Amino acid sequence: MPTAQSILAHTPDIATLEAVTSPVESDVVVVGIAATDADEGAPLVIAHGLDEATVSALAAAADAIGASTTVGSTTRIPAVEGVPGSSVVLVGLGSPDPEATDETLRRAAGAAARACRGLGTALVTLAADRPDAVALGAGLGSFRPAKVTEKDDDENSDADALRILTEGDATGAVARAATIAECVGLARDLVNTPPNLLFPGSFADRAAELATSAGLEVEVLDESALADGGYGGILAVGSGSSRPPRLVRLVHRGGEGRPTVALVGKGVTFDTGGISIKPAAGMEQMTMDMGGAAAVVATVILAARLELDLTVAATVPMAENMPSATAYRPGDVLTMYGGTTVEVQNTDAEGRLILADAIVRACEDSPSHLIDTATLTGAQMVALGKKTPGVMGTDDFRDRVAELSRTVGEGGWPMPLPEELRDGLDSEVADLTHVTPHRWGGMLSAGLFLSEFVAEGVEWAHVDVAGPAYNDGGPEGYLPRGGSGVPVRTMLAVLEDIAAQS
Repeated sequence: MPTAQSILAHTPDIATLEAVTSPVESDVVVVGIAATDADEGAPLVIAHGLDEATVSALAAAADAIGASTTVGSTTRIPAVEGVPGSSVVLVGLGSPDPEATDETLRRAAGAAARACRGLGTALVTLAADRPDAVALGAGLGSFRPAKVTEKDDDENSDADALRILTEGDATGAVARAATIAECVGLARDLVNTPPNLLFPGSFADRAAELATSAGLEVEVLDESALADGGYGGILAVGSGSSRPPRLVRLVHRGGEGRPTVALVGKGVTFDTGGISIKPAAGMEQMTMDMGGAAAVVATVILAARLELDLTVAATVPMAENMPSATAYRPGDVLTMYGGTTVEVQNTDAEGRLILADAIVRACEDSPSHLIDTATLTGAQMVALGKKTPGVMGTDDFRDRVAELSRTVGEGGWPMPLPEELRDGLDSEVADLTHVTPHRWGGMLSAGLFLSEFVAEGVEWAHVDVAGPAYNDGGPEGYLPRGGSGVPVRTMLAVLEDIAAQS
Protein backbone atom coordinates (compact mmCIF):
# COMPACT_ATOMS: atom_id res chain seq x y z
CA MET A 1 0.00 0.00 0.00
CA PRO A 2 1.25 3.52 -0.77
CA THR A 3 2.44 6.01 1.80
CA ALA A 4 1.41 9.66 1.77
CA GLN A 5 4.59 10.39 -0.16
CA SER A 6 3.92 7.75 -2.81
CA ILE A 7 0.16 7.61 -3.29
CA LEU A 8 0.12 9.82 -6.38
CA ALA A 9 2.67 7.53 -8.02
CA HIS A 10 0.61 4.48 -7.11
CA THR A 11 -0.26 2.08 -9.95
CA PRO A 12 -3.91 0.95 -9.90
CA ASP A 13 -4.27 -2.32 -8.02
CA ILE A 14 -5.82 -4.51 -10.75
CA ALA A 15 -5.42 -8.27 -11.05
CA THR A 16 -3.56 -9.61 -14.08
CA LEU A 17 -5.88 -10.81 -16.85
CA GLU A 18 -4.96 -13.76 -19.07
CA ALA A 19 -6.81 -15.47 -21.92
CA VAL A 20 -6.84 -19.29 -21.87
CA THR A 21 -8.54 -21.68 -24.28
CA SER A 22 -8.82 -24.70 -21.98
CA PRO A 23 -9.66 -25.23 -18.30
CA VAL A 24 -6.16 -24.98 -16.84
CA GLU A 25 -5.52 -25.99 -13.26
CA SER A 26 -6.06 -22.97 -10.96
CA ASP A 27 -6.54 -22.28 -7.27
CA VAL A 28 -10.20 -21.36 -7.67
CA VAL A 29 -12.72 -21.74 -10.49
CA VAL A 30 -15.54 -19.27 -11.14
CA VAL A 31 -18.80 -20.66 -12.52
CA GLY A 32 -22.16 -19.00 -13.08
CA ILE A 33 -25.50 -20.12 -11.69
CA ALA A 34 -28.83 -19.00 -13.09
CA ALA A 35 -32.40 -19.44 -11.93
CA THR A 36 -34.57 -22.03 -13.66
CA ASP A 37 -38.21 -21.62 -14.62
CA ALA A 38 -39.25 -24.17 -12.01
CA ASP A 39 -40.11 -22.93 -8.54
CA GLU A 40 -37.83 -25.55 -7.04
CA GLY A 41 -34.84 -27.53 -8.19
CA ALA A 42 -31.16 -27.10 -8.87
CA PRO A 43 -29.99 -23.90 -10.56
CA LEU A 44 -28.63 -23.91 -14.08
CA VAL A 45 -24.82 -23.98 -13.98
CA ILE A 46 -22.90 -21.97 -16.59
CA ALA A 47 -19.37 -23.37 -16.68
CA HIS A 48 -17.81 -23.41 -20.12
CA GLY A 49 -15.14 -26.04 -20.59
CA LEU A 50 -16.30 -28.34 -17.78
CA ASP A 51 -17.86 -31.73 -18.58
CA GLU A 52 -21.51 -32.64 -18.05
CA ALA A 53 -20.91 -34.74 -14.93
CA THR A 54 -18.98 -31.92 -13.26
CA VAL A 55 -21.67 -29.39 -14.14
CA SER A 56 -24.35 -31.68 -12.68
CA ALA A 57 -22.36 -32.12 -9.47
CA LEU A 58 -21.94 -28.34 -9.16
CA ALA A 59 -25.68 -27.84 -9.67
CA ALA A 60 -26.44 -30.35 -6.92
CA ALA A 61 -23.97 -28.67 -4.57
CA ALA A 62 -25.40 -25.20 -5.30
CA ASP A 63 -28.92 -26.51 -4.71
CA ALA A 64 -27.94 -28.19 -1.46
CA ILE A 65 -26.68 -24.96 0.11
CA GLY A 66 -29.32 -22.70 -1.46
CA ALA A 67 -26.79 -20.58 -3.34
CA SER A 68 -28.29 -17.34 -4.60
CA THR A 69 -28.68 -16.78 -8.34
CA THR A 70 -29.17 -13.02 -7.96
CA VAL A 71 -26.86 -11.21 -10.36
CA GLY A 72 -23.50 -10.62 -8.68
CA SER A 73 -24.16 -12.73 -5.55
CA THR A 74 -21.26 -15.05 -4.72
CA THR A 75 -20.92 -18.28 -2.78
CA ARG A 76 -17.67 -20.19 -2.29
CA ILE A 77 -17.75 -23.98 -1.99
CA PRO A 78 -15.19 -26.81 -2.06
CA ALA A 79 -14.48 -28.12 -5.53
CA VAL A 80 -16.34 -31.20 -6.75
CA GLU A 81 -14.66 -33.91 -8.81
CA GLY A 82 -13.74 -32.68 -12.27
CA VAL A 83 -13.14 -29.06 -11.27
CA PRO A 84 -9.56 -27.96 -12.05
CA GLY A 85 -9.09 -26.23 -8.72
CA SER A 86 -9.46 -26.62 -4.96
CA SER A 87 -12.54 -24.41 -4.57
CA VAL A 88 -15.34 -22.89 -6.62
CA VAL A 89 -16.89 -19.42 -6.55
CA LEU A 90 -20.52 -19.61 -7.65
CA VAL A 91 -21.72 -16.27 -9.02
CA GLY A 92 -25.31 -15.40 -9.79
CA LEU A 93 -26.37 -14.60 -13.35
CA GLY A 94 -30.06 -14.05 -12.68
CA SER A 95 -32.32 -15.72 -15.22
CA PRO A 96 -30.92 -17.52 -18.27
CA ASP A 97 -33.95 -16.56 -20.39
CA PRO A 98 -33.16 -14.40 -22.22
CA GLU A 99 -29.40 -14.98 -22.40
CA ALA A 100 -27.32 -12.95 -19.98
CA THR A 101 -26.53 -9.48 -21.32
CA ASP A 102 -23.00 -8.14 -21.55
CA GLU A 103 -23.70 -5.93 -18.54
CA THR A 104 -24.90 -8.93 -16.52
CA LEU A 105 -21.68 -10.74 -17.39
CA ARG A 106 -19.61 -7.68 -16.45
CA ARG A 107 -21.36 -7.36 -13.10
CA ALA A 108 -21.09 -11.07 -12.34
CA ALA A 109 -17.44 -11.27 -13.35
CA GLY A 110 -16.66 -8.21 -11.27
CA ALA A 111 -18.29 -9.63 -8.16
CA ALA A 112 -16.52 -12.95 -8.69
CA ALA A 113 -13.14 -11.25 -9.10
CA ARG A 114 -13.63 -9.46 -5.80
CA ALA A 115 -14.53 -12.77 -4.14
CA CYS A 116 -11.30 -14.29 -5.49
CA ARG A 117 -8.97 -11.81 -3.81
CA GLY A 118 -6.24 -13.57 -1.92
CA LEU A 119 -7.11 -17.01 -3.30
CA GLY A 120 -4.33 -17.22 -5.90
CA THR A 121 -5.08 -17.87 -9.57
CA ALA A 122 -8.70 -17.97 -10.70
CA LEU A 123 -10.22 -19.57 -13.81
CA VAL A 124 -13.34 -17.67 -14.97
CA THR A 125 -15.71 -19.84 -17.05
CA LEU A 126 -18.76 -17.58 -17.44
CA ALA A 127 -18.98 -17.00 -21.21
CA ALA A 128 -16.23 -18.23 -23.48
CA ASP A 129 -17.87 -16.57 -26.50
CA ARG A 130 -17.86 -13.10 -24.91
CA PRO A 131 -14.38 -12.64 -23.44
CA ASP A 132 -14.49 -8.85 -23.79
CA ALA A 133 -17.44 -8.50 -21.38
CA VAL A 134 -16.18 -11.10 -18.91
CA ALA A 135 -12.61 -9.83 -18.89
CA LEU A 136 -13.62 -6.19 -18.49
CA GLY A 137 -15.98 -6.95 -15.63
CA ALA A 138 -13.34 -9.10 -13.94
CA GLY A 139 -10.67 -6.44 -14.34
CA LEU A 140 -12.89 -3.67 -13.01
CA GLY A 141 -14.08 -5.83 -10.12
CA SER A 142 -10.56 -6.84 -9.11
CA PHE A 143 -9.63 -3.21 -8.40
CA ARG A 144 -8.64 -2.51 -4.80
CA PRO A 145 -8.71 1.13 -3.63
CA ALA A 146 -5.36 2.46 -2.49
CA LYS A 147 -5.00 3.00 1.25
CA VAL A 148 -2.53 5.51 2.63
CA THR A 149 -0.42 3.85 5.31
CA GLU A 150 3.07 3.91 6.72
CA LYS A 151 2.80 0.27 7.77
CA ASP A 152 4.39 -2.60 5.91
CA ASP A 153 1.69 -4.43 3.98
CA ASP A 154 2.79 -7.51 2.09
CA GLU A 155 -0.67 -9.03 1.96
CA ASN A 156 -1.67 -10.20 -1.51
CA SER A 157 -5.36 -9.39 -1.41
CA ASP A 158 -6.04 -9.81 -5.13
CA ALA A 159 -5.92 -12.95 -7.23
CA ASP A 160 -2.47 -13.49 -8.72
CA ALA A 161 -4.19 -13.78 -12.09
CA LEU A 162 -7.69 -14.01 -13.51
CA ARG A 163 -7.69 -16.54 -16.34
CA ILE A 164 -10.54 -15.87 -18.74
CA LEU A 165 -11.68 -19.01 -20.52
CA THR A 166 -12.29 -18.17 -24.18
CA GLU A 167 -13.19 -19.77 -27.49
CA GLY A 168 -10.19 -19.41 -29.78
CA ASP A 169 -7.51 -16.78 -29.45
CA ALA A 170 -8.91 -13.82 -27.48
CA THR A 171 -5.58 -12.45 -26.32
CA GLY A 172 -6.26 -9.07 -27.93
CA ALA A 173 -9.74 -8.72 -26.44
CA VAL A 174 -8.51 -9.59 -22.95
CA ALA A 175 -5.50 -7.27 -23.25
CA ARG A 176 -7.80 -4.44 -24.32
CA ALA A 177 -10.08 -5.12 -21.34
CA ALA A 178 -7.05 -5.00 -19.02
CA THR A 179 -6.00 -1.62 -20.45
CA ILE A 180 -9.48 -0.18 -19.98
CA ALA A 181 -9.66 -1.53 -16.42
CA GLU A 182 -6.27 -0.02 -15.58
CA CYS A 183 -7.32 3.43 -16.84
CA VAL A 184 -10.65 3.27 -15.03
CA GLY A 185 -8.63 2.28 -11.96
CA LEU A 186 -6.48 5.36 -12.47
CA ALA A 187 -9.56 7.58 -12.39
CA ARG A 188 -10.80 5.79 -9.27
CA ASP A 189 -7.48 6.21 -7.48
CA LEU A 190 -7.36 9.93 -8.30
CA VAL A 191 -10.88 10.42 -6.96
CA ASN A 192 -10.04 8.51 -3.78
CA THR A 193 -6.81 10.39 -3.06
CA PRO A 194 -7.23 12.61 0.03
CA PRO A 195 -7.46 16.34 -0.76
CA ASN A 196 -4.44 17.25 1.38
CA LEU A 197 -2.43 15.10 -1.04
CA LEU A 198 -4.32 15.81 -4.27
CA PHE A 199 -4.65 19.56 -4.80
CA PRO A 200 -4.40 21.62 -8.00
CA GLY A 201 -0.61 21.66 -8.13
CA SER A 202 -0.06 18.00 -7.29
CA PHE A 203 -2.97 16.91 -9.51
CA ALA A 204 -1.52 18.86 -12.44
CA ASP A 205 1.93 17.39 -11.85
CA ARG A 206 0.58 13.83 -11.72
CA ALA A 207 -1.57 14.32 -14.83
CA ALA A 208 1.42 15.73 -16.70
CA GLU A 209 3.65 12.85 -15.58
CA LEU A 210 1.12 10.21 -16.66
CA ALA A 211 0.46 11.96 -19.95
CA THR A 212 4.14 12.29 -20.78
CA SER A 213 4.63 8.57 -20.16
CA ALA A 214 1.73 7.89 -22.54
CA GLY A 215 3.26 10.07 -25.26
CA LEU A 216 0.77 12.94 -25.02
CA GLU A 217 1.44 16.62 -25.59
CA VAL A 218 1.32 18.44 -22.25
CA GLU A 219 0.75 22.07 -21.27
CA VAL A 220 0.19 23.31 -17.71
CA LEU A 221 -0.89 26.87 -16.95
CA ASP A 222 -0.13 28.07 -13.41
CA GLU A 223 -1.85 30.98 -11.68
CA SER A 224 0.33 33.58 -13.41
CA ALA A 225 -0.39 32.16 -16.85
CA LEU A 226 -4.08 31.94 -15.99
CA ALA A 227 -4.08 35.60 -14.99
CA ASP A 228 -2.24 36.59 -18.15
CA GLY A 229 -4.74 34.62 -20.23
CA GLY A 230 -7.83 36.06 -18.58
CA TYR A 231 -9.24 32.85 -17.07
CA GLY A 232 -11.56 34.68 -14.69
CA GLY A 233 -13.68 31.70 -13.66
CA ILE A 234 -10.81 29.40 -12.70
CA LEU A 235 -8.98 32.20 -10.87
CA ALA A 236 -12.10 33.21 -8.93
CA VAL A 237 -12.91 29.72 -7.73
CA GLY A 238 -9.29 29.14 -6.68
CA SER A 239 -8.87 32.56 -5.07
CA GLY A 240 -9.84 31.46 -1.56
CA SER A 241 -7.23 28.73 -1.33
CA SER A 242 -3.55 28.91 -0.43
CA ARG A 243 -3.04 26.31 -3.16
CA PRO A 244 -3.50 28.12 -6.48
CA PRO A 245 -5.38 26.77 -9.51
CA ARG A 246 -4.09 25.16 -12.66
CA LEU A 247 -5.26 24.44 -16.19
CA VAL A 248 -3.89 21.26 -17.77
CA ARG A 249 -3.96 20.53 -21.49
CA LEU A 250 -3.27 16.97 -22.71
CA VAL A 251 -3.42 16.08 -26.40
CA HIS A 252 -3.37 12.72 -28.18
CA ARG A 253 -2.74 13.21 -31.91
CA GLY A 254 -4.47 11.12 -34.53
CA GLY A 255 -3.55 10.95 -38.17
CA GLU A 256 -3.61 13.96 -40.48
CA GLY A 257 -7.15 14.91 -41.45
CA ARG A 258 -8.74 12.92 -38.63
CA PRO A 259 -11.40 14.57 -36.44
CA THR A 260 -10.62 16.42 -33.22
CA VAL A 261 -12.70 15.71 -30.13
CA ALA A 262 -12.42 17.96 -27.08
CA LEU A 263 -12.81 16.62 -23.54
CA VAL A 264 -13.31 18.92 -20.55
CA GLY A 265 -13.50 17.76 -16.92
CA LYS A 266 -14.25 19.59 -13.69
CA GLY A 267 -11.28 19.40 -11.33
CA VAL A 268 -12.35 20.90 -8.00
CA THR A 269 -9.98 19.01 -5.72
CA PHE A 270 -12.02 19.93 -2.66
CA ASP A 271 -15.24 21.88 -2.42
CA THR A 272 -16.23 23.58 0.82
CA GLY A 273 -18.75 25.69 -1.08
CA GLY A 274 -16.58 28.75 -0.52
CA ILE A 275 -18.34 31.73 1.08
CA SER A 276 -21.66 29.92 0.38
CA ILE A 277 -20.34 27.15 2.60
CA LYS A 278 -21.79 23.65 2.53
CA PRO A 279 -23.27 21.91 5.58
CA ALA A 280 -20.68 19.94 7.53
CA ALA A 281 -22.48 16.61 7.16
CA GLY A 282 -21.09 14.77 4.18
CA MET A 283 -18.54 17.43 3.27
CA GLU A 284 -15.76 14.85 3.53
CA GLN A 285 -17.07 13.34 0.29
CA MET A 286 -16.20 16.52 -1.57
CA THR A 287 -12.78 15.04 -2.14
CA MET A 288 -14.53 13.45 -5.17
CA ASP A 289 -15.48 16.79 -6.75
CA MET A 290 -12.71 16.34 -9.30
CA GLY A 291 -14.26 13.13 -10.61
CA GLY A 292 -14.89 14.66 -14.03
CA ALA A 293 -11.26 15.75 -14.33
CA ALA A 294 -10.02 12.33 -13.23
CA ALA A 295 -12.20 10.66 -15.87
CA VAL A 296 -10.98 13.00 -18.62
CA VAL A 297 -7.32 12.51 -17.71
CA ALA A 298 -7.81 8.74 -17.70
CA THR A 299 -9.71 8.81 -21.00
CA VAL A 300 -7.13 10.77 -22.99
CA ILE A 301 -4.41 8.44 -21.66
CA LEU A 302 -6.60 5.48 -22.65
CA ALA A 303 -7.02 6.93 -26.14
CA ALA A 304 -3.24 7.03 -26.49
CA ARG A 305 -2.73 3.52 -25.10
CA LEU A 306 -5.36 2.10 -27.48
CA GLU A 307 -3.90 4.17 -30.34
CA LEU A 308 -7.25 5.67 -31.38
CA ASP A 309 -6.98 7.31 -34.78
CA LEU A 310 -8.38 10.72 -33.97
CA THR A 311 -7.13 13.73 -32.05
CA VAL A 312 -8.32 13.96 -28.44
CA ALA A 313 -7.64 17.28 -26.73
CA ALA A 314 -8.32 17.35 -22.99
CA THR A 315 -8.69 20.65 -21.17
CA VAL A 316 -8.79 20.20 -17.41
CA PRO A 317 -9.34 23.12 -15.00
CA MET A 318 -8.23 22.47 -11.41
CA ALA A 319 -9.05 24.55 -8.34
CA GLU A 320 -9.76 24.22 -4.63
CA ASN A 321 -12.91 26.06 -3.48
CA MET A 322 -12.20 27.47 -0.01
CA PRO A 323 -13.53 30.37 2.11
CA SER A 324 -11.00 33.00 3.13
CA ALA A 325 -10.34 36.73 3.06
CA THR A 326 -9.34 36.37 -0.60
CA ALA A 327 -12.27 34.19 -1.69
CA TYR A 328 -14.69 35.32 -4.37
CA ARG A 329 -18.14 36.39 -3.17
CA PRO A 330 -21.79 36.20 -4.16
CA GLY A 331 -22.44 39.39 -6.10
CA ASP A 332 -19.02 39.52 -7.76
CA VAL A 333 -18.90 39.95 -11.53
CA LEU A 334 -16.26 37.83 -13.26
CA THR A 335 -14.81 38.26 -16.72
CA MET A 336 -14.48 34.77 -18.14
CA TYR A 337 -11.95 33.53 -20.64
CA GLY A 338 -13.20 34.90 -23.95
CA GLY A 339 -14.76 38.01 -22.42
CA THR A 340 -18.24 37.00 -21.21
CA THR A 341 -19.10 38.57 -17.86
CA VAL A 342 -20.87 36.51 -15.19
CA GLU A 343 -22.60 37.65 -12.00
CA VAL A 344 -21.92 35.24 -9.15
CA GLN A 345 -25.01 34.17 -7.24
CA ASN A 346 -23.65 31.30 -5.15
CA THR A 347 -20.01 30.34 -4.71
CA ASP A 348 -21.04 26.70 -4.27
CA ALA A 349 -21.99 26.64 -7.97
CA GLU A 350 -18.30 26.83 -8.79
CA GLY A 351 -17.93 23.93 -11.18
CA ARG A 352 -19.71 25.62 -14.06
CA LEU A 353 -17.42 28.63 -13.73
CA ILE A 354 -14.20 26.69 -14.21
CA LEU A 355 -15.82 24.57 -16.93
CA ALA A 356 -16.92 27.68 -18.83
CA ASP A 357 -13.34 28.93 -19.08
CA ALA A 358 -12.14 25.50 -20.16
CA ILE A 359 -14.90 25.03 -22.74
CA VAL A 360 -14.04 28.31 -24.46
CA ARG A 361 -10.37 27.32 -24.56
CA ALA A 362 -11.23 23.84 -25.83
CA CYS A 363 -13.31 25.28 -28.67
CA GLU A 364 -10.25 27.18 -29.91
CA ASP A 365 -8.95 23.80 -31.13
CA SER A 366 -11.89 23.70 -33.62
CA PRO A 367 -13.17 20.30 -32.46
CA SER A 368 -16.00 18.59 -34.27
CA HIS A 369 -17.32 17.32 -30.94
CA LEU A 370 -16.92 18.34 -27.29
CA ILE A 371 -17.78 16.36 -24.17
CA ASP A 372 -17.59 17.94 -20.75
CA THR A 373 -18.20 15.98 -17.60
CA ALA A 374 -18.49 17.00 -13.98
CA THR A 375 -19.81 16.20 -10.55
CA LEU A 376 -21.84 19.32 -11.14
CA THR A 377 -25.23 19.44 -9.44
CA GLY A 378 -27.06 17.80 -6.57
CA ALA A 379 -30.08 18.22 -8.84
CA GLN A 380 -28.72 15.35 -10.99
CA MET A 381 -29.26 12.99 -8.06
CA VAL A 382 -32.69 14.44 -7.32
CA ALA A 383 -33.75 13.86 -10.92
CA LEU A 384 -31.99 10.59 -11.78
CA GLY A 385 -30.58 9.04 -8.63
CA LYS A 386 -26.99 8.17 -7.80
CA LYS A 387 -26.23 5.82 -10.69
CA THR A 388 -27.66 7.48 -13.79
CA PRO A 389 -25.68 10.31 -15.40
CA GLY A 390 -27.68 13.13 -16.94
CA VAL A 391 -26.65 13.92 -20.52
CA MET A 392 -27.46 17.32 -22.07
CA GLY A 393 -26.27 19.08 -25.20
CA THR A 394 -26.96 19.33 -28.91
CA ASP A 395 -29.82 16.92 -29.55
CA ASP A 396 -28.31 14.31 -31.86
CA PHE A 397 -24.96 14.10 -30.09
CA ARG A 398 -26.63 14.09 -26.66
CA ASP A 399 -28.73 11.09 -27.67
CA ARG A 400 -25.71 9.35 -29.19
CA VAL A 401 -23.65 9.79 -26.01
CA ALA A 402 -26.51 8.62 -23.78
CA GLU A 403 -27.15 5.52 -25.89
CA LEU A 404 -23.49 4.54 -25.91
CA SER A 405 -23.31 5.14 -22.17
CA ARG A 406 -26.13 2.70 -21.61
CA THR A 407 -24.51 0.17 -23.95
CA VAL A 408 -21.31 0.07 -21.87
CA GLY A 409 -23.24 -0.13 -18.60
CA GLU A 410 -22.79 3.44 -17.31
CA GLY A 411 -26.45 4.30 -17.80
CA GLY A 412 -26.45 7.84 -19.26
CA TRP A 413 -29.89 9.34 -19.81
CA PRO A 414 -30.73 12.19 -22.22
CA MET A 415 -32.12 15.35 -20.61
CA PRO A 416 -33.54 18.52 -22.22
CA LEU A 417 -32.37 22.12 -22.10
CA PRO A 418 -35.77 23.87 -21.80
CA GLU A 419 -35.97 27.33 -23.30
CA GLU A 420 -38.17 28.58 -20.47
CA LEU A 421 -35.30 28.14 -18.00
CA ARG A 422 -32.92 30.30 -20.01
CA ASP A 423 -34.43 33.62 -18.85
CA GLY A 424 -33.29 32.80 -15.32
CA LEU A 425 -29.67 33.29 -16.43
CA ASP A 426 -30.20 36.93 -17.42
CA SER A 427 -28.38 39.48 -15.24
CA GLU A 428 -28.92 43.21 -14.77
CA VAL A 429 -25.21 43.84 -14.14
CA ALA A 430 -23.44 41.29 -16.37
CA ASP A 431 -23.95 39.21 -19.49
CA LEU A 432 -25.13 36.25 -17.44
CA THR A 433 -25.75 34.99 -13.95
CA HIS A 434 -24.59 31.45 -13.30
CA VAL A 435 -27.49 30.30 -11.12
CA THR A 436 -31.20 30.76 -11.82
CA PRO A 437 -33.33 32.44 -9.11
CA HIS A 438 -35.48 29.34 -8.56
CA ARG A 439 -34.62 25.83 -7.43
CA TRP A 440 -36.37 23.92 -10.19
CA GLY A 441 -34.46 22.15 -12.94
CA GLY A 442 -31.07 22.86 -11.42
CA MET A 443 -29.23 20.29 -13.53
CA LEU A 444 -30.83 21.66 -16.68
CA SER A 445 -30.12 25.32 -15.92
CA ALA A 446 -26.47 24.40 -15.28
CA GLY A 447 -26.41 22.80 -18.70
CA LEU A 448 -27.97 25.91 -20.22
CA PHE A 449 -25.27 28.06 -18.62
CA LEU A 450 -22.51 25.88 -20.09
CA SER A 451 -24.16 25.97 -23.51
CA GLU A 452 -23.49 29.71 -23.64
CA PHE A 453 -19.76 28.98 -23.89
CA VAL A 454 -19.81 26.29 -26.58
CA ALA A 455 -18.73 27.59 -29.98
CA GLU A 456 -21.26 27.55 -32.79
CA GLY A 457 -21.14 24.41 -34.90
CA VAL A 458 -19.56 22.18 -32.24
CA GLU A 459 -21.49 19.03 -31.40
CA TRP A 460 -21.60 19.10 -27.60
CA ALA A 461 -22.60 16.86 -24.70
CA HIS A 462 -22.48 17.67 -20.99
CA VAL A 463 -22.46 14.63 -18.67
CA ASP A 464 -23.43 15.31 -15.05
CA VAL A 465 -22.03 12.54 -12.84
CA ALA A 466 -22.60 14.09 -9.40
CA GLY A 467 -23.90 10.77 -8.10
CA PRO A 468 -22.41 8.16 -10.45
CA ALA A 469 -18.78 9.28 -10.02
CA TYR A 470 -18.72 8.09 -6.41
CA ASN A 471 -20.21 5.03 -4.74
CA ASP A 472 -20.87 5.83 -1.08
CA GLY A 473 -22.44 2.43 -0.48
CA GLY A 474 -20.90 -1.01 -0.39
CA PRO A 475 -19.13 -2.69 -3.33
CA GLU A 476 -21.45 -4.24 -5.92
CA GLY A 477 -20.81 -5.93 -9.23
CA TYR A 478 -17.65 -4.39 -10.65
CA LEU A 479 -18.07 -1.17 -8.65
CA PRO A 480 -15.96 -0.64 -5.52
CA ARG A 481 -16.81 1.71 -2.72
CA GLY A 482 -15.49 5.19 -3.51
CA GLY A 483 -14.52 6.49 -6.92
CA SER A 484 -16.28 4.61 -9.73
CA GLY A 485 -14.39 5.84 -12.80
CA VAL A 486 -17.65 6.91 -14.47
CA PRO A 487 -17.79 8.10 -17.28
CA VAL A 488 -14.44 6.86 -18.67
CA ARG A 489 -16.03 3.96 -20.55
CA THR A 490 -18.75 6.21 -21.96
CA MET A 491 -16.22 8.67 -23.33
CA LEU A 492 -14.10 5.86 -24.78
CA ALA A 493 -17.17 4.42 -26.54
CA VAL A 494 -17.99 7.85 -28.00
CA LEU A 495 -14.42 8.40 -29.19
CA GLU A 496 -14.33 5.01 -30.85
CA ASP A 497 -17.73 5.63 -32.43
CA ILE A 498 -16.62 8.98 -33.87
CA ALA A 499 -13.37 7.44 -35.14
CA ALA A 500 -15.26 4.58 -36.81
CA GLN A 501 -17.70 6.91 -38.56
CA SER A 502 -15.13 9.45 -39.77
